[in-house]
Amino acid sequence: MKRHRVVIVDDSPTMRAIIRMALTRRADLEVVGEAGDPLEARTYIREMRPDVITLDVEMPNMNGLEFLDRLMRLHPIPVVMVSTLTQAGAEASLSALERGAVDCVGKPTGSDDGSFETLAEVVAQAASARVAARSDAPRPAIDNPYQPGDRMIAIGASTGGVEALMTVLGAFPQHCPPTVVTQHMPANFTTSFAGRLDRHCAPHVGEARDGDILQPGHIYLAPGGMRHLTVNRLGSQLIARLIEGDLVSGHRPSVDALFRSVAIAAASNSVGVILTGMGSDGAAGLLSIRQAGGATIGQDEASSVVFGMPRVADELGAVLRQLPLHRIASAALSASRNQVKGTA
Repeated sequence: MKRHRVVIVDDSPTMRAIIRMALTRRADLEVVGEAGDPLEARTYIREMRPDVITLDVEMPNMNGLEFLDRLMRLHPIPVVMVSTLTQAGAEASLSALERGAVDCVGKPTGSDDGSFETLAEVVAQAASARVAARSDAPRPAIDNPYQPGDRMIAIGASTGGVEALMTVLGAFPQHCPPTVVTQHMPANFTTSFAGRLDRHCAPHVGEARDGDILQPGHIYLAPGGMRHLTVNRLGSQLIARLIEGDLVSGHRPSVDALFRSVAIAAASNSVGVILTGMGSDGAAGLLSIRQAGGATIGQDEASSVVFGMPRVADELGAVLRQLPLHRIASAALSASRNQVKGTA
């Protein structure tokens, strides 16, 4: 069994001990170094050559975001942000995810709150994530001569999804089809993420509210927390519903829950898109959309940070078109304009 080498970077000795304890519960993770600030971390990274690091934002000598920028330019390595679940912590973590961090996990707020239950799994998965050197060059604009149709778009993403969604939704025109999105993210983070997307994108982006009528020019993001985002039909209108319930495919909100509801409510007038992410959430739901006659798109392996969810969807036969990230927006918009029928 391959053991992934981990360096922990946090200015608190207590927090480093908690992180180390959480990680060493897995036999495939080995903590090879602990650093109290980025300057110390650089030495460990050079000497120990870890597969993944955990990183706090607020540290002495150099801000964690500044360190992340330098790391992604000069020595790309998978990074998991371990941040406070505050508004400021959410904003900082989202900025880190946009700059190339693989994932984020909230720091525990109490001795028994279970906040670190997923940390070891996230770090183990991140160790195999695909990261590349960052470039400050602007992304080329995508030419999308989109004409509105009568279809809606549903998108699911997880690990690596923040940057992927910024790319895809950033290419949507102001009058895009009604679009619903489930991104696996801690509860306190989705409000900040919706705000960032709204500033970045031409359409309006906001957290979905129960009872919202889905309208062109609007993108609805599933709030993190205790409810699933689903879509219902009421006459000729599509309605967003936030449904309390158990975990679906290990998640709440779940991409599978969203896609399955879209397959029923919109059927052949839907476009399903599954982006980068670990695990399999969304694969079975995407198959439901395809079987209902909708168009389905999966992100390809080369452009995925973690080729988990899109891979399982493709293996199930749920993906009609597998595309690199930079082509997905244009393909989804084209499919929402044209009646492209799927087959079971």
